[in-house]
Amino acid sequence: MFSGANMDDLLREKVRRVQQELSRYIVGYRDLIELMVVALLSKGHILLEGPPGTGKTTIAKLFAKLIGGEFKRVQMTPDLLPSDIIGGFYYSPREGWKLRKGPIFANVVLVDELNRAPPRTQSAFLEALQEEQVTIEGTTLRLPEPFLVLATMQPIGETGTYPLPLVSLDRFAYSYRTSYPTPEEEVEIIVRADEILDINVKPVMSLDEVLKAQHAVKSVKLNDRVLSYIVALVNEVRNQPEVLLGPSPRASIAIARGAKALAFLEGLDYVVPDHVKRIAPYVLRHRIVLRAAYQGRIQPEEIVERVLERVEVPKT
Repeated sequence: MFSGANMDDLLREKVRRVQQELSRYIVGYRDLIELMVVALLSKGHILLEGPPGTGKTTIAKLFAKLIGGEFKRVQMTPDLLPSDIIGGFYYSPREGWKLRKGPIFANVVLVDELNRAPPRTQSAFLEALQEEQVTIEGTTLRLPEPFLVLATMQPIGETGTYPLPLVSLDRFAYSYRTSYPTPEEEVEIIVRADEILDINVKPVMSLDEVLKAQHAVKSVKLNDRVLSYIVALVNEVRNQPEVLLGPSPRASIAIARGAKALAFLEGLDYVVPDHVKRIAPYVLRHRIVLRAAYQGRIQPEEIVERVLERVEVPKT
């Protein structure tokens, strides 16, 4: 039998193997790969912004295979209905009313171009992202565990896009901005393109082990000084002169959970301020709404960076 510490070490090693295997097939994106692992361990979801064709679908699909999970992809369009995502009941002459589950019933779900769907369809994800369940015609159904959503978003203002309301953005624990690869990376991508199509990726951990790792992350300690530091950061962002609407308490919760996941990956059973500083930009940037006078003059990332420099780091 394994002791608690030995089991945690075993789970940690399995998670690291997931990262290593993804890095074998994916060029660049080491920080995104780490963020995906953090999101999985902390039961958060990720909003991806950036140009199309930069490997987001491939990363999500490989990630699902490596944890032994099911992968589904949803391409959002203006005519998509909520039932196309969560499912619905249909009538069978022989069997009566039957449930058809939508593509959201998977362990890793890639939602491509989320802001191309109208608000009514976007709202289909709110309950799923927050409570890991969906309600279909009065029937509430739990989603598979673990459950991770990666949603891509096109630049606001592009033809055929609908702005995401803050209530939707706030459901994503983390956000990440993708970019085009460097010339050297693009050469490597071309070389590997056919190989990726042919690879047969085998799981390096099971879904049950993922759930155990999530449970282990919850037990990572967060002392009062670090907790106060998180709250101070979030409040300082809210009080910046450029900010019209700032991060909600969900941001504080996401920072705490993400910091615990980082500590777990490093083999620590407690969070230090550096973990908070590393995860905070991914949590805060998409939750900042700028005042009209500052739009186009400053980016949310700059505000977060300024706040991280200003707020005093506690001694632990």
